[in-house]
Parts: sequence; C-alpha cells; structure tokens
Amino acid sequence: MEPFLRLPAPNQNIVITPPPTTDEDAMVSILNDPRVYHWMQTPPIPFLPEHAKRRIEKAKGRADAVLSDLRDAVRTTSIAEAALTMMDGCPVRSIREVQDDGTQTYIGDIMIGRASFEEVLDGDERLRMIQENDKKVVGDPTICWSFGFYLAASHHGRGIMSAAMGVILFSWAIPRMGVRRVSGYTFVGNTGSLRVFEKNGFVLRGTLDNGKVVRGEKRLLNHLEWSLQDS
Repeated sequence: MEPFLRLPAPNQNIVITPPPTTDEDAMVSILNDPRVYHWMQTPPIPFLPEHAKRRIEKAKGRADAVLSDLRDAVRTTSIAEAALTMMDGCPVRSIREVQDDGTQTYIGDIMIGRASFEEVLDGDERLRMIQENDKKVVGDPTICWSFGFYLAASHHGRGIMSAAMGVILFSWAIPRMGVRRVSGYTFVGNTGSLRVFEKNGFVLRGTLDNGKVVRGEKRLLNHLEWSLQDS
C-alpha cells in the first residue's frame, strides 16, 4: 500500500519506492564498490552500517514529509484539488528490483532536490544563490533543481537509471513539483552518468574546476542543464 513509480519496458520489474529501513546491508555493499563510490563525492569509505542507517533515516525523513503533505492535501481539499497541489520534493527514491516471487532487492537511489550551483566558482556568490533558491516557495517555476543518483554495478548498462530519471522527471517532478529547470553534474570520466543526463534531454554546458577534492584526488565536473522550454 505504498506509493511507487514503475519503469517502462524492458525494465518494468524495476520500481522506485519510498526509502524503507530494510536496505542497510544492500546499501553498504553497493557503496563499498569502487565502481560506484569512485564517481560519488559524499559517502565515506569504508561505508559502514551506521553510515547507511543515517543516510536512510535522512532520506526517509524527507520522503515522509512529502507524503505527509500529500495526505494533508487529500484530507483538507477535494481529490481533484489535492492532485494539483505542488510538493517540495519526491516521496519515492529507492530503486528496487521486483523478483518473480514478489520480493524486492534494493539496487540504487535517485533523488531530486534544490540545486547546489556547482558551476558558480565564487563561494560567496554561490552561497547567495543557494539561499535565494532555497527561499523560493513551493511550485515557483524559477526554482533550479538537480539530481543525485547511484546504481549497483551489477545493473549498470541496462538503461535503468536513464529510465528512472525520466519517470521521476516527467511523472512527478514536472506535474507535482512545478519543475521547469534542472542542473546536472558528473565527474569528468563518468560516461555512464553523462549518458543518463543526455538521454533525458540535458545539454552539456562545459567542464569546470571548482576546486573539488574527493578522497585526496582533484576532480573536474561536467555541468549539464535541462529546461522544460527546450525539451
């Protein structure tokens, strides 16, 4: 009885659900794989069960807040009006593979949140833009958003993440969040994630050096942009 989004064929056995508390072991395994964490900035390595617990709790808190807003909208308005109520996030983000017996296996994560403006090199100006963007009211079409995602290496190369981004963007973010503009960032060399963005209509704007150092290694970023007007 939980909300979910299903990917289209040939990946119709993949669903995106709210983050449950049962994914710690699978998350630890995925995020300790160098084929995954090499292209990510945030997870500490080694990635321990306590890291997974905190990560899940944070994600679940965000999803629960959106679900609470949805329930409030249904309770206080008509169903038709509730369907038009703008949300400040997406209630589903855990990517799960449904097995033949109905059980589900956690294979990754995709989230959409307000942008971090990595392309702005001046730290003070970047902070000002983040604060200004964060202050905008829910549904404001001028809000800039961004995606973050990862997928188990066992499932790379199957078009799963490209489809997941498309489903989130077109089935939820545009109609239920009022998303009109999205920035995307990948580390240079991450051709898989670059293709995920490009398959969903993002345009590569350039490569930037904003001084980012990840686990002792200097990393350059690809900057991509998408807008509903250009899609």
